[in-house]
Amino acid sequence: MALESLGRWGLALALLTGLTSPAIADDAKSADPKPATETAKPDPIDWDKARALRAREQRGDKLSAEEQAYLDRAKAALRAGERPNAGAGRPAPAGRNAGAPGEARASTGLVPLSDGGEAKYKNLPLGLYGDGKSDPPAAHLEKALAAAKQIVPLDADGKPDAANGRVALLSIGMSNTTQEFSKFVEIANADARKNPLVTIVDGAQGGMDAADWADPQRGPEVWRRAEQRAAALKVTPAQVQVVWIKQAIKGPQRLGDFPAHADVLQKHLATIVGLAKQRYPNLKLVYLSSRTYAGWAQSGLNPEPYAYESAFSVRGLIGQQVAGDRGLAYGDAPVLLWGPYLWTDGTKGRAADKVTWEQADTARDGTHPSDSGRRKVADMLLNFFTTDPTAKGWFLK
Repeated sequence: MALESLGRWGLALALLTGLTSPAIADDAKSADPKPATETAKPDPIDWDKARALRAREQRGDKLSAEEQAYLDRAKAALRAGERPNAGAGRPAPAGRNAGAPGEARASTGLVPLSDGGEAKYKNLPLGLYGDGKSDPPAAHLEKALAAAKQIVPLDADGKPDAANGRVALLSIGMSNTTQEFSKFVEIANADARKNPLVTIVDGAQGGMDAADWADPQRGPEVWRRAEQRAAALKVTPAQVQVVWIKQAIKGPQRLGDFPAHADVLQKHLATIVGLAKQRYPNLKLVYLSSRTYAGWAQSGLNPEPYAYESAFSVRGLIGQQVAGDRGLAYGDAPVLLWGPYLWTDGTKGRAADKVTWEQADTARDGTHPSDSGRRKVADMLLNFFTTDPTAKGWFLK
């Protein structure tokens, strides 16, 4: 299967299912126009046509009865297990996957970056910070610790106010991010150790991937919604000093094999960091995380190995700053660090901390987290902010 064709069908499936599946009503019925008495099989679904109809439906366009019936038939086919198949227009059998949607895999055999050591991926060393190392370089850590010491409660205008000011921690990301971070907000706010002057704002939004946040046309509305959520908690842009970013690209297959899609994500992340600094002038630290395990994925929204490979986008961006990239210069840009590394090799887990990602940790689509998956990520976030040397000083009482 040509890679660009796989990308097109992956994107088609993503658009049809929406980002969280509930966009498709469970009671939608197949609307095959052929009479029930006809024994011939219906024509294969034209997935390009179905994708276009779904996009129109999402925009609120009025579909004709015939168009709606065709779209309902495509939705029913997806629920029944059919998968868009490039080339012949026929559904691919469920259970096949070579990086394509459909296969549920308990593990991939890929080595988590956090395990580091001598292992490599496509001739690249592992380690969150490269060269098999998962701790930040000493000079970079020094910059991060200095930035962390500058994080103090600020009033609405951004002036220090130790009694009534706020330290705002904001999330930026997509559907997985908001589902996980909203659970983190819940358990963190209930934790007696948390600094009461820290206000946690979930700015991440369903359907808004890295390209949406970075886009000059769509982006402003996405950022506006994030700031509305902050305002609802009485947080101003001047009080946002820490950001957690977890991002991905919908249907990364269309962008080409690794490292092409990872390079695009890295550029989007750089743009997002720059926009965040423009909007939040007192932003000091940005923590980044890559995707959770996607071996259970049932669509091309962001399956393996793309979820795994997104970690190289995060590592590459941080590496730009470490290497002295002028656009990410210390002081002009916030210090960039890894937040919790979320990927683990399914049920096989990882050596560093034995964390696993079970099928029960995902929703029915195998991509978004279930309640247990949300809690797992939320626990990792809480552990990070209460123990990391660059975070615990301002996050804890």
